[in-house]
Formats: sequence, structure tokens, C-alpha cells
Amino acid sequence: MKNMTAENMAKAAGGNLTGPQAMRQKEITEVVTDSRKIVSGCLFAAIRGSRTDGHAYIDQAIRDGAAVILAERLPEGTEASVPVILVEDTLRALRDLAAYYLDQMNVSTVGIIGSAGKTSTKEMVASVLQQKYRVLKTEGNFNNELGVPLTVFRIREEHEIAVIEMGINHFGEMRRLAQIVRPDTVIMTNIGTAHLEFLKSRDGILKAKSEVFEFLRPDGAVILNGDDDKLITLQQVNGIRPVFFGVHNTEADLYADHIQLQDLTRVHCDVRYHREDLPEGYGRFRLAIPSPGIHAVQNALAAAAAGLRYGLSEEEIIRGVDAYQGLRGRFHVLQAGSLTVIDDSYNANPSSMKGSLEILQNGSGRRVAILGDMGELGEHTETLHREVGVYAAGLQIDALYMVGTLCRHMAEGAQAACEQMTVKYREETGADTDPARIPEIVWFPDRDSLTEKLADYIRPGDTILIKASRFMGFEKITDTLQKMGI
Repeated sequence: MKNMTAENMAKAAGGNLTGPQAMRQKEITEVVTDSRKIVSGCLFAAIRGSRTDGHAYIDQAIRDGAAVILAERLPEGTEASVPVILVEDTLRALRDLAAYYLDQMNVSTVGIIGSAGKTSTKEMVASVLQQKYRVLKTEGNFNNELGVPLTVFRIREEHEIAVIEMGINHFGEMRRLAQIVRPDTVIMTNIGTAHLEFLKSRDGILKAKSEVFEFLRPDGAVILNGDDDKLITLQQVNGIRPVFFGVHNTEADLYADHIQLQDLTRVHCDVRYHREDLPEGYGRFRLAIPSPGIHAVQNALAAAAAGLRYGLSEEEIIRGVDAYQGLRGRFHVLQAGSLTVIDDSYNANPSSMKGSLEILQNGSGRRVAILGDMGELGEHTETLHREVGVYAAGLQIDALYMVGTLCRHMAEGAQAACEQMTVKYREETGADTDPARIPEIVWFPDRDSLTEKLADYIRPGDTILIKASRFMGFEKITDTLQKMGI
């Protein structure tokens, strides 16, 4: 890793360097925080976590080949045979080292930010930019104050662009991440209702995420969702006019029309964008997006805007979007016998849950939603769960199976909405309510109580949406359905 010697790193982290003098000028091979992943020549950073303390594994890390140790202290009795950088806070030092390392690399950085859809957008943007550049992207969920530095440390001299996802849930976190990434381009997907527990309101969320602009490079670009009522207010950022994309906002710099949902795996649309070099003043090309729904169109528009920003041709953008591959847990459609399973279990908030429910309506057979608790909604928790239940009841969905303590409010909202629909139907027709318009609603207190009875509720040919916040562990429901094989 370029210039990542013990001596240079100690200066960058403001640490006290001890250990063998002869080893202080050797560059490390990579940065590791998990002692099980030690490789020869690496830096091992001892992080104090909620479950374990990395300082307990320093001796093991040295035995396994770590060349440098970054820590707040050494275990009693340890005599380090390698250089040790002692700091007050290892995590803060790791951020400082990541910023120092990125300074050594000739790479453009694209920061992906938003309340929902960050990971899918990151994957789409990377897929497009890879058609012309050597791209590194965030892997997995490495988007927080530990994950972002570890992503930066994976950059090598052959990389030309780094697409880095940046996730927060508190004020000040985005500022700390942006100090590392100092993005050349910021893409913001939306301002939703995730993390209301800590950020209090959508205005608070916008304020917290906008901290990134403090570290936007002077010649940088800002790409925003022009369909979002909060983002559209950002008409200027640091003297830079944002590029807006949209589906509903036809005044956006890039917008999509002629949208056609092929099935649960693909959506087609035309993209129109400003081009002063053409007589009409705009260019147009058609995309076949290998993911369904309006949110997939918005992701593709963001990726197209990034492609245009970095000089890609229309053909390269089309090819990049077509090459996009979704990830498990993020609206990943799979077949399990006769069942079509939409695994959207990685995370959830009210806006993303409503969007996934809308797409479910296009499924074949019975359309079944298995929904779980949504976290970090603070004082709005009960209201927002109930609101999703009301929304779900009004869609063309046949069964709503709701799981978890918070989802009791969702089930109550759905049931109340169905009762109102029944009353209205009787008033208008004089007949009982149309049974096709009233979904089956069942509430389960926890995931295990659902999975124990899942075979009693699922029928051959069902299309099933699985969605909840990460802590619900709904990927296990996906695994159960795959094993059922009906």
C-alpha cells in the first residue's frame, strides 16, 4: 500500500510509534480489523466493539503475521516484535489513516448517500462506470465509520474511480465520513423517514446528509433525485448547480418516460437528457433495467447521470445498466419450486416498504407480503407502521402476514383500512364487500412463530415479498421458503 509505512502512519494518525526501528519503513500489505483475517505484512487495528475488544487479539495477530499494530494500549505482558502505533482512539486514527492513504491515490471518488436505495444505486453506478474505468466499490454493508475507511484501504493504484456508499444515523457522522472521502461527485438518492429516532425529522435528515457538501471538491458535481421534495430545494451547493434526475419531474436534467414494467425482473424506459450539441437540445436513449419498479428507474437515472459526468457514451451507459446485478436481500427475485420469492430482507423503512409493495402487485398467482418491524423511527414508530398497513391494504395484494411487536400496529392499520373499505363498498353498492379487494391479514409476534406455520399459509404459485429491517433476520424466511420447494 503506497506510502503506508509505520513511520508515515504514526505521523498521519498522531500516534506514538514504538517497536523495532528496522521495520518502520516497510509498506504494509493491507489493513485488517478482524483477527481471523490476518495476512502477512498487514496492519492490525485493534477496535473496541460492543461484543469484543480487538486489543485481546494483538498477540495472536503478531503471531499470524501482522507487520504493524494500531492500538490504544498493549495487553499486559506483551512485548511487540513489530512496530506499534499507540493512539487515544483507534477508530478515529483509522479514519485519519484512510484520509491520508486516499491522498496518495490518483482516484476520483463518488459518494452515494440517501435514506433508501444507496446500495442498489451504488451497484448500478459502479456497473455503468466499469464500462470505461477501473472501479472499486463498497462491498457488503461497509458504509459506516468503520466500513468506509476499510473500503478506502482496498483502493490500489490501478483504480481510477472509487464508488463509496456512505450511511449515517446521527448528526456529525457524515462530516466524519466526508473528511475521509472528500468526494468529487455526490449522488443523493432521497430523503426518507429512516433514522427518525436520532435525526427527528426529514429536515433533520437532509441537514445531516448535507454535511457531505462541506468536503465536496471545488470542481465537484452533485447529482440529486429531482422527484424528492426535500432535495429539489437544493438549487445550489457551494456555488455548484446540481444535476437533477427524475421520473415525475419532467423539468429534471435527466428524466425517464415511456416506462414499461416487463415483469418482476425488468423495466424498460426512455432517458431524456440535455445536450446542447444536438438540434433538439436533448439526447434520448432507451434502457432495459434488470430490476423492477420506479426505484430501479431512479437508480438507473442516477447511474446515467454519473456516466455522463465521467464522459461515457450512451452505448456505454446502456451496456452498464444492462450488466447490473442485484444483491441478495435487496429486491432479489428467485424461484423456489413453484414460488416466486422477492428477497428484500436486508433493510426497510416506510418509503422503501411501500415501493416494494407496489411492485408486488405485478406478481403472478397469489401476491403475498411477509412484512416485519422497521427500526429507528423514534416517536413516529407506531404512526409509520400503521400508515404502511393502511397503504398495503389499498393495493392489489392477496395476503399480508405481519411479523413483530411493531408490526402489530401495521396489522391494525391494515385491518382498519379494510373495515373502512367494506363500509364504503356497502354504502355504494348495497352489497357485501368484494372479497377480491380485501386481503387476508395475519399478525405473528415473532419470526419463529411465522416460520413454524409457514407451510399452512403458502400455496403453490404464490409470489411472496419478504421485507423488514435488518435486525429481524428475515433472510431466514427466504431460506425456509427455498427449502419448502412446493
